[in-house]
Amino acid sequence: MTPRMPSRVLITASAAALTITLSACGSSGRTAAGGSGDGTLAWALTQGSEATFRASATEWNKEHPDAKINYQYFQNDPFKQKLRTAVGAGNGPMLFENWGGGGLKSYVDAGKVADLTSDLDASPEWKNRIFPSVLKSTTFDGKVYGVPVNGVQPVVLYYNKELLEKAGAQPPKTWDDLLALVKKLKAEGLAPISMGGASKWPDLMWLEYLVDRVGGPEIFANIAAGKKDAWSDPAVLKAAQMIEQLVDAGGFAKGFTSVSADTGQAEAQLYTGKAAMILQGSWGYGTINTGSPKFVSEGHLGWTGFPAVTGGRGDATNIVGNPANFFSLSSQASAKEKKTAVSYLKDGVYNDTYVDNLLKNGDVPPVKDLDAKLKATDNADWTTYVYTLARDAKSFQLSWDQALTPELGNELLTRLDQLFLGQISPKEFCSQMDKAAAK
Repeated sequence: MTPRMPSRVLITASAAALTITLSACGSSGRTAAGGSGDGTLAWALTQGSEATFRASATEWNKEHPDAKINYQYFQNDPFKQKLRTAVGAGNGPMLFENWGGGGLKSYVDAGKVADLTSDLDASPEWKNRIFPSVLKSTTFDGKVYGVPVNGVQPVVLYYNKELLEKAGAQPPKTWDDLLALVKKLKAEGLAPISMGGASKWPDLMWLEYLVDRVGGPEIFANIAAGKKDAWSDPAVLKAAQMIEQLVDAGGFAKGFTSVSADTGQAEAQLYTGKAAMILQGSWGYGTINTGSPKFVSEGHLGWTGFPAVTGGRGDATNIVGNPANFFSLSSQASAKEKKTAVSYLKDGVYNDTYVDNLLKNGDVPPVKDLDAKLKATDNADWTTYVYTLARDAKSFQLSWDQALTPELGNELLTRLDQLFLGQISPKEFCSQMDKAAAK
C-alpha cells in the first residue's frame, strides 16, 4: 500500500515514457547527462514528495555542479515492476526510493544494495537526528540499507467537513459509527467513501487496520513470521467479513474499482464534494492541498484516526502505513557515485530547506527537535497531528505489501481485490492466502 516510489539508470523506452526528468538523461551507463554528464541517477515516485525532491535537486546541483543528483519520476504501480526488472538486469539506478521491509530485503539478499552502516556510524550527527524506530524498516541483521527521505506516513481517515455537516454527522469513532454514517450519508444522496480501487493497494489499508483493531499487532506478526495457517486466524476472517459488510452496505463511491490511486482521482472526489471520506496515507494531504488549496485553507478538510472496534484487542492508538519512504544505494555504484549519493543523503536530505519544503507540503519528517518548526508552519494543526500520531502510537505497522516478500505481497493485493469485488468470500480469501504463504 501507500504512495510510493524508487530510482536508477538505464531504462527501456516504455519506462522512459513514464518518467519526468529533472534534467536530460543519458542513453547508457549508470549516470544521467547534466552538463558534465556525471550526475547520479535517482528514481522516485510522482506526487507525494516530488515537489520537495525537485527543489532539493535544484539546490544541490547548483551548489555541487560536479556531483549532481538527477531524478526521474514514476507512477507507483509501473514503478515497482520497472525497478524489479532493472535491478535484476543489473542496470538499475544508483539511488532508488523504496518502503523498506520485505521488498527491500529481497534486493539486499540478492546483493543489489549497498550497506550504509559505516557511513552512518562515521557521521553521528546524521544518524542520531533520525528516529531509530524508522531505521528499523531498512535494517537487516544489524546493517542499515536505506535512510528516510520524506515524512512519516500514517494512514488516516480524511473527511469533507461540509458533507458531514450536511448529513448532521460527526466523524466516526467506532466501526459501528462508521456503518451508521454510511447509511446516513447515502440517505442524503452522498457517496460515503472514495477509494482508488483500480490500484488495489488502497484496499489493503482497510484490512490492515481491521485486523489490528480486532486482534492486535501480533496477528500480522504471525503472518510475517510465516506461521502455518496464520491467514485463517479468526481476526483475519473477521476483518475480511467486515470489509464485505462495508462493501455490501454501499460504503464506497460508485465505480471505486475503476478509480486510480496514482493520479489524485480518489482525493479529488473528496475535495469536489463527490465523496465524504477517504482512508489514505498522510501523503494524501499534499495531494489534496495541491489539487484544491482553497479547500484546505478554508478549513473544509478534516482528519481522524481509524475507528475502534468494540471488543477488539488492538489499541486505538495503533497505526499502519509507512514509517517513511527511503533511499537505498545500489551495490554497483562506483566510488564516485557512492560518494555523491552519501554526501547528498547526509547533507542534502533533511537540511533546513528540505525540511521546510516537506512541512509546506504536509509531510512530517522523522527527525528530532522539530517542535519549533511544526508550530511555525501554515498547516501546524495537520503537521502536529501527524507528528503526535506517529510519536504516540503503541504500534506502527509497515504496510503489509512492503513487509511481506514481493511475491506474497502481490498475491495479497490480487486476492484482496477479489474480496472487494465480491468474487471470493472471506473464508476463501483466508484459505487462498494460507496456500500462497505455504508455497
